[in-house]
Amino acid sequence: MSGPASHPGRLGLYGGANGCQRGTQVKGVVTAVVLAALWLLMSGIYKPLIVSFGAGSVLVVLWVMARMDKVDATPPQWRLKPIAFLGYFLWLLKEIAKANWAVTKVILAPSMGLRQHLFAVPVSQKTDVAQVTFANSITLTPGTITIETEPGRFLVHALSYSDATPGELAEMDARVTAIESGRAA
Repeated sequence: MSGPASHPGRLGLYGGANGCQRGTQVKGVVTAVVLAALWLLMSGIYKPLIVSFGAGSVLVVLWVMARMDKVDATPPQWRLKPIAFLGYFLWLLKEIAKANWAVTKVILAPSMGLRQHLFAVPVSQKTDVAQVTFANSITLTPGTITIETEPGRFLVHALSYSDATPGELAEMDARVTAIESGRAA
């Protein structure tokens, strides 16, 4: 087990003996405020019933987060380079647009040249956050979806598989790996 409780010499967020508890409380309050603000902004309806549904949803999310922290006390390692991630995000938007166009052509083509295929994609990322970024990038790209994750590989379904598909996903894998930094979080 790795976390604040398993490292007695480790100081909490604020450096005190109960700094971890205060850090968790601050995280909970900030999360609640952000979730409530998103709910209000996205719903656009400020009637008491809708606002109470939003408050209930925020409480359920906070409860689930607290339970998840008890099960897995190790926080995710955020070892991504922010500037490189921004460059990757812009590249990903371009790839999503290209994939949208390709899927649109498949759908509008009279023969619907589908060539569905399940295949394994090797994963080279070291941290969970980078692996999730890669898996979600595959799923965000129209025509492909990450079906299953296993150590060292993902199972991917492609709507219109071609011989170039594994190479394109290998490039995506390399780009996600490049935004991982080598320093510990």
